[in-house]
Amino acid sequence: MKHLFYRIALAFFIYTNFALKLTNTCIANSWNNLQPDRDEVIASLNAVELLKRYHYNKTPLDDTRSVIIYDSYLKLLDPSHSYFLASDIAEFDKWKTKFDDFLKNGNLQPVFIIYKHYLDCVKARLDFVLDQLNEGVDKFDFTQKETILIDRKNAPWLTSNAALDDLWHKRIQDEVLRLKIAGKEPKAIQELLTKRYKNQQARLDQTRTEDIFQAYINTFAMSYDPHTNYLSPDNVENFDINMSLSLEGIGAVLQSDNDQIRIIRLVPAGPADKTKQVMPADKIIGVAQGDQEIVDVVGWRLDEVVKLIRGPKGSIVRLEVIPHTNGPNDQTSKIVSLTREAVKLEDQAVQKRVLNLTQNGKNYKLGVVIIPAFYLDFKALRAGDQDYKSTTRDVKKILTELEKEKVYGMIIDLRNNGGGSLQEATELTSLFIDKGPTVSVRNADGHVDVLEDENAGTFYKGPMALLVNRLSASASEIFAGAMQDYHRALIIGSQTFGKGTVQTIQPLNHGELKLTIAKFYRISGQSTQQHGILPDIDFPSIIDTKAIGESALPEAMPWDTINPTIKPILNPFKPYLTQLKDNHYIRSTQDAEFVFLCAKLALTKKLMEEKTISLNEADRRAQHAKIEHQQLMLENARRKAKGEDKLQELKKDDEDGLSVEPKKTKLEDDIYLSETGRVLLDYLTISNQIAKQ
Repeated sequence: MKHLFYRIALAFFIYTNFALKLTNTCIANSWNNLQPDRDEVIASLNAVELLKRYHYNKTPLDDTRSVIIYDSYLKLLDPSHSYFLASDIAEFDKWKTKFDDFLKNGNLQPVFIIYKHYLDCVKARLDFVLDQLNEGVDKFDFTQKETILIDRKNAPWLTSNAALDDLWHKRIQDEVLRLKIAGKEPKAIQELLTKRYKNQQARLDQTRTEDIFQAYINTFAMSYDPHTNYLSPDNVENFDINMSLSLEGIGAVLQSDNDQIRIIRLVPAGPADKTKQVMPADKIIGVAQGDQEIVDVVGWRLDEVVKLIRGPKGSIVRLEVIPHTNGPNDQTSKIVSLTREAVKLEDQAVQKRVLNLTQNGKNYKLGVVIIPAFYLDFKALRAGDQDYKSTTRDVKKILTELEKEKVYGMIIDLRNNGGGSLQEATELTSLFIDKGPTVSVRNADGHVDVLEDENAGTFYKGPMALLVNRLSASASEIFAGAMQDYHRALIIGSQTFGKGTVQTIQPLNHGELKLTIAKFYRISGQSTQQHGILPDIDFPSIIDTKAIGESALPEAMPWDTINPTIKPILNPFKPYLTQLKDNHYIRSTQDAEFVFLCAKLALTKKLMEEKTISLNEADRRAQHAKIEHQQLMLENARRKAKGEDKLQELKKDDEDGLSVEPKKTKLEDDIYLSETGRVLLDYLTISNQIAKQ
């Protein structure tokens, strides 16, 4: 304690000296006098101590970590290298290897200096943009053969204000052109952009000490791994990119992405998920309450957007969304209307379906068990309620019902299942194996706890396939990994999310710290971290794996292995995998929906790889026309193969024409689910199991 008080006193001594040296260097802005207070200094020291003692990674706080913190802080403030000059960076570089010392001593002054200079730079850019807009959007010349680099994360820092002026002139010109091509009139464009940038100016003046402190300490915490976060007192409920807006919200996990807000996950059975109109990687650019006017939220902080989206249960919120399938130069947006509600346990309950397929001239029935989440009603369980709800109980009941319907096998649908109760992932595994380990949990000290199914006997012994996708995460990956390692089911779909870590919350004197304390391992000894679960049969992913998933997060902990908890088991699928893959490939090249899906994904990928776009209106319109023509050709090829009438043009309200995933009208129209069923039937046929039934 004595040592802590010494460090606090030293921090304020250093802070005062820095402040005195900088008194005459500041321009008169509202943030010049922002200073860290004693509570924030103590919280920073406590965070250092907690991470040192309890974080899974025992990596030291040294010069190497200082560089990571420094680079991440600059990336947080200026990810597109559009505010700071090279001379600013040269000045900041003197602190590049000093942040470890600053943190150990509770010295917050350097980060406050950097942040306040960043605010000065932002103000200068906003003033410049508004001056440009005041001259009128009709003054922009769209006939010149100019281009703009839209992916600037690796661009060099500019060396002069003149160069920044040129960049920002092009940026505002690009915004005007995007809106013009999207069909907005000059007057509306002028009003929208002026209001947008004036709002950003107003929010700049509302910057608080807490904003600076939170940005810095969160950057420090996330230098350990992306799931270790600092939560400020005001934002414990709001400012957490991993927190879903399930309570009186829309059921979506949001993340800041430069000046826009991106959806990174939908909560199963939440309002957003139910509409099927938004997807992960879509960007939210506007929010409206009921039938009120849309509020432009470009440039807003994440917590501010969250507050707008949340509201009274049963009320309507409208979102203006740019689909992720648009190219980087396509600002075409759509309005999605959602009714706020809490996601209820019964809405996420396991569901039962029967899939009817015809293969090789014969009709087959397959049971489908849809598991949106791993849930357990702890409150009812603790109260002694014999009918408490849980994933395992519901699956057990459904399996019994489906077996009575004489199905040939089961498909467990784990798509979009973001996890939940670890206990339930273990319990569910026990339904399909005799007994044995299900998952290992390794803590920061290297101790490994093995969770096991200790009850002999297998509830369901029949053939099974698991359908997964990029949004299958955490507990889903534990269950799928166990099924793959025990060779209990064919794993089909796309690579899963790859979150293989465990977090806990530690209170600070000022806010909270969420930190990673353990790591999951499959019974084979492989981590689920980053790699996730790799399917036996791959399907094309409709989710951009470069944008969504653990491997897309900065400072993600690595994949590794520990000793396996079981001996290798004979894989009954291995002799047939090559033929199963060949059969799937043949079907996918002949199925109109699969061909359309793959072609659409290829086009989207190509568009997303664009780094530079034209500022010439004729060229830009020609490019848009070319893309729309390509989309129309893809859609009409699909329609021709299905014997449907061709379209003369894409309808903006025609989901088939704009969505990556074709519209589903019945269970058999779900091409991923039906193809999973066909793969399972292939296996039963070539392994001679159908004949035995």
